[in-house]
Amino acid sequence: MARFLLPLGIFILLVALFAVGLTLDPKKVPSPLINKTAPAFDLPRLKQPEARLSQADLSKGVTLFNVWASWCVACRQEHPFLVELAREGVPIYGLNYKDERADGINWLKRLGDPYIASGFDKKGQVGIDWGVYGVPETFIVDRKGMIRYKHIGPINSTDWEETILPMIKKLEAES
Repeated sequence: MARFLLPLGIFILLVALFAVGLTLDPKKVPSPLINKTAPAFDLPRLKQPEARLSQADLSKGVTLFNVWASWCVACRQEHPFLVELAREGVPIYGLNYKDERADGINWLKRLGDPYIASGFDKKGQVGIDWGVYGVPETFIVDRKGMIRYKHIGPINSTDWEETILPMIKKLEAES
């Protein structure tokens, strides 16, 4: 009888763990990098490989750092909103993540380029350093170069109005 109770107990425990896991929101995964200095990086720019993009570029004011890829379906969903934000003067830098250079450049030509510059992270090492586990992900970086917020998934107008814009305004007022 005991030999049947052990597998049953393990099965019930697994079902309970899966049930709890299904109630969690993947957009609310805390980042250990919040309120810490952005990881150092130095990458060739996507469109101008002879020029560089580094974490120092993100410290020129409160900026968004958006991780994207041409192969990413959710990035395509988010992209028109980013283009609109850039037209309104929101400073956005990009990290082209695990992509082919030509694909990334063509994607921006077709859909518009909201980025001041995009770093080309072919192997994904910079993305790993930033704690990226899926695209798109967007970070708010303050003028001191500290990561103040991480948004997982595509940004939409509700995210912008309720969370991201208030955070940007607060950070801009702190200086």
